[in-house]
Amino acid sequence: MAAKIKKGDRVVLLAGKDKGKTGNVTRVWPKDERVLVGGINIVQRHTKPSQGDPQGGIKNKEAPVHVSNVAIVDSKGKPTRVGFRMDGDKKVRFAKSTGEVI
Repeated sequence: MAAKIKKGDRVVLLAGKDKGKTGNVTRVWPKDERVLVGGINIVQRHTKPSQGDPQGGIKNKEAPVHVSNVAIVDSKGKPTRVGFRMDGDKKVRFAKSTGEVI
């Protein structure tokens, strides 16, 4: 099955505490249907001091979000759904709102 959202795509968050914010997809877990978006869904983790991090303390990090809560941003800056079509002999993704190839 082809991926509608891939690494490097510009997406907007549709739900949650960061609703409306945009960012780039940095990692994708297709099996878990989750994506990691840069600068979105920041959570705090309390870490013990270790050899790699002698200070420890409260660290901020990005948490993955479900793929259904993000949408690709089209050329006009609006969220859009993704479709697939054949462009010659190649399968391409396109924005449903504008019809442009992503």
